[in-house]
Amino acid sequence: MWRVEHLTSRDVRLIGICVVFGALAGVLHYVGAGDIAPFVVSAIALAVLASLVGRSVEALGDRLGAGATGVVQSALGNLPELFVTLFALHAGLYDVVRAAIVGSILANVLLVLGIAFVVGGLRHGTQRFGTEAARGISLMLVLAVAALLVPSLTSHLHTPAAGHERVLSIIVSVVLLVLFALSLPASIRRSADEGQAAGGSDSRTIEARESRAAGGRDSRAAQARESDMREGEWPLPLAVGMLAAGGVAAAFVSDWFVDELTPAMDRLGISQAFAGLVIVAIAGNAVENVVGIQLAARNKADYALSVILQSPLQIALVLAPVVVLAAPLVGATFTLVLSPLLIAVLAIAVIVTVLVVLDGESTWFEGSALVALYAMIAAGFWWG
Repeated sequence: MWRVEHLTSRDVRLIGICVVFGALAGVLHYVGAGDIAPFVVSAIALAVLASLVGRSVEALGDRLGAGATGVVQSALGNLPELFVTLFALHAGLYDVVRAAIVGSILANVLLVLGIAFVVGGLRHGTQRFGTEAARGISLMLVLAVAALLVPSLTSHLHTPAAGHERVLSIIVSVVLLVLFALSLPASIRRSADEGQAAGGSDSRTIEARESRAAGGRDSRAAQARESDMREGEWPLPLAVGMLAAGGVAAAFVSDWFVDELTPAMDRLGISQAFAGLVIVAIAGNAVENVVGIQLAARNKADYALSVILQSPLQIALVLAPVVVLAAPLVGATFTLVLSPLLIAVLAIAVIVTVLVVLDGESTWFEGSALVALYAMIAAGFWWG
C-alpha cells in the first residue's frame, strides 16, 4: 500500500503536467484545432510522458540495484519513442523513422553531451572522468553504429548481398539484441560502490541511523534526514502502476503526434528527414536527457557521461533492432538501409565524440564544438 507522502512535490508536478498536456493534446486532436497547435501540444505531452516513464523505470531500478536500473531502462525507457516510430511506420513515414533513429543518436552524442560539457566547463572548469569507462562505452557505441551501417553499405556499394537488405537487417538486428543480452550479466552485477553511484542516498541513510543510535544531540535531525530519504521512494505497486499508465498514455499521444506530424510538416515546409532527425528525436527523449546536463552542472562528470552515452547505445542496440523486427506487426517492412548523408553524419558524429571523450577530460570549448557540429548537421537536413 502506498501513501501520498511517497510522492515528492516534483513527482506531483510531473504527474499533473502529464495529465494536463495529455488531456489537452487529446482535445486538440479530436476537435481539429488547426495544424500547428495540436502538433506542438502533442510533442510537449510526449516529452513529459517520456519523463514520467523514465521516473517510473528509475523507481523500479532502485529496488533492483544500480546495474539492473540500466537494464530496465534499456528495456522500458524508450517506450514513447518506440511507439512513435511504429505509428510512423504504419503511416508510411519511413524517412521520418530512419532519420529519427539517427537523430536520437546524434542528439545525445552531440547536442546533449555538448551542452553538458558547456555547462560543466563554465561552472567548474576542466572536468575529468574515468578513461576506462569512457573507452568501454565508446567501444560499444562504435561497434553498435558500425553494425547499423552494414546493411546501408551493402546496398549502396552494390555488393552481391544487395537486394537482400531486409534479410540482412533482420540478421543484424538479432545480432545486436544478442550482444545486448550478453552485456546483461555485467550490467546486473552489483558493484561495491553501488551506493555511491546511486548518488550516496544509502550512505546518508546509514549516517542518519548511526547518528541517531549514538544518542547525539542531532538525533532528531538524523531522524528527519532518514525520513526525507524514505519520502519519494516509490513502492513497487506505485512504480508499476505509473509505468503502465505512462506507457498507455504514451501510446495514445504517439498516435496523435504522428497524425499531426504530416499536416504540420506541410504547413511549416519541413522535410521528413528534418522532422525525424530533430523534432521527433528531441521530443522523444529531451526531458530525460536533462538529467545528464544536471549531473555535469553538479560536477559529476563520470555519471553525466554514462547517462548521456548510454541512451544512444540503447537506441542502437535495442530500439533500432526492435523496430526492424516489429515492423510487420503494423503492416510495414523496414530495413536499416540509410541514405548516404545519414551514413556520413552518423559516422562523423560518433568519431568526433569518441575523440573528445577518450582523453578523460572535457572543457566548455569542446562542448561548444559538439553543439556547433549538431547545428550544422541539422541545418543540412532542413530541405530533406
